[in-house]
Amino acid sequence: MGSRVGNISHGALEIDSGEKRLNELGYKQELRREMTLFKTLAITFSSMAVFTGTPLYGPSLRYAGPASLIWGWVVVTFFTWFVGIAMAEICSSFPTTGSLYFWAAHLSGPRWGPFASWCCAWLETIGCISGIGTQAYSGSQTLQMIILLSTGTNKGGGYFASKTVFLAMYVCLTIIWAILNSFSLQVIAFLDIISIWWQIIGGLVVIIMLPLVARPTQPFSYVFTHFEMSPESTGVSSIPYAVILSVLLSNYCLYGYDTAAHLTEETKGADRIGPVAILSSIGIISVFGWAYNLALTFSIKDPDYLYDLNNETGGALVPAQIIYDAFHGRFQSSTGAVLFLCIIWGSFFFCGLSVTASAARVVYALSRDNGLPFSRIWRSVHPKYKVPRNAVWLCAVICIILGLPILKVDVIFTAIISISTIGWVGGYAVPIFARLVMNEKNFKPGPFYLGRARRPICLVAFLWICYTCSAFLLPTLYPIQWSTFNYAPIALGLALTLILLWWFLDARKWFKGPVRNIDMQNRY
Repeated sequence: MGSRVGNISHGALEIDSGEKRLNELGYKQELRREMTLFKTLAITFSSMAVFTGTPLYGPSLRYAGPASLIWGWVVVTFFTWFVGIAMAEICSSFPTTGSLYFWAAHLSGPRWGPFASWCCAWLETIGCISGIGTQAYSGSQTLQMIILLSTGTNKGGGYFASKTVFLAMYVCLTIIWAILNSFSLQVIAFLDIISIWWQIIGGLVVIIMLPLVARPTQPFSYVFTHFEMSPESTGVSSIPYAVILSVLLSNYCLYGYDTAAHLTEETKGADRIGPVAILSSIGIISVFGWAYNLALTFSIKDPDYLYDLNNETGGALVPAQIIYDAFHGRFQSSTGAVLFLCIIWGSFFFCGLSVTASAARVVYALSRDNGLPFSRIWRSVHPKYKVPRNAVWLCAVICIILGLPILKVDVIFTAIISISTIGWVGGYAVPIFARLVMNEKNFKPGPFYLGRARRPICLVAFLWICYTCSAFLLPTLYPIQWSTFNYAPIALGLALTLILLWWFLDARKWFKGPVRNIDMQNRY
């Protein structure tokens, strides 16, 4: 008898802690659990990316000057930690691929769980899929600058990609990411290990070398204290409004850390590693992102010239002009600028690859619980590679459709990042609010537990998310015209209206939130 008990105990010890908790929650292990802390951190870190804010740097600088941009990053980082800590605690308790909407369902209780899960799932899906679009746009814009500077600059007859060519680059990047995500997650994990070193080493090279090449640099007083609005170009004359728009750069860059949660069913010891990856990613990106903004700001030569449509980059990407001015001013050559832009482009490529992986797993998890039309198709897992291949391609097709307005709308990037941020960050709010108001006795904590600190942390996190989502609904240029209109409020409003109508007219009758796919008596 003693020998038998010992054997049973030994068998229990062999079960991964994350898999055991997954079984307790009613799910069987279907995806391959092979991710380590470093691999999970690599994918999560890549989803955030050091250079993510490159396209937004120019507009943010113009709204209110360098001081608002630089100190805004510090403020946003402070509040982001509240959100990250709140999510790390929940992730530790619920290490499932469905993550946010699964958390929302279980934390909201049987009465409100299905509705909370429905809203959260769709917000998360919208955010993640449009997140692919933000990286495809950023990568295409950087590639546009690389080609331009490599062929002679805007002043020297270089090739400036038209909107049609730009859209083609956007589509190609999206398709490449979908193809790579159609193979084993180990392929993505390997590429993201390259990515984390690419971004750390490449980030250090850009951050350290750019100010050295650009010497003499701007004084500390300009970088940290200079406040300057540009109402003649932005149409914004209100100081508070200008500061809010200036800080959008930081709001946009400091999210995406929930990618670690989407990978928990493929991560060893996910109830411990998931929270560590979330918080580590926030810490690394906070430091590197701020340092990158400082390097760019110190290296500015002529602030007004950055936006001149007749400058070497056509006024299309301010960081590209800053980098070009630095290298051309010292070496009379654009080669160094092209190399630095290649480093930045690589960051977008790896980031888009990771966001595609994350988005596909959100779609897979929602389909597994019958939350999407034709769920049987999207929840299909490739028998050999064990990845949700159909979900990957669904995300790619929707992302391409989202980018089609590139041909007509000048502020398409603003609209895409607004949709992505509101959907993605808005999805954080539902489980965090549920955790804030729930009865503590109904919560089964994981290894990472906040105890009594959870209420103030969750309250600050929830209020900050509400502010962030509201900020991205604001018009960014005045006067409002068709070519400068931020269509995100209309697109989101229409999508959310349809989603809520679907819920009240039909889905509430059959959607019950996460669906168990394992018999409780056969967990192990």
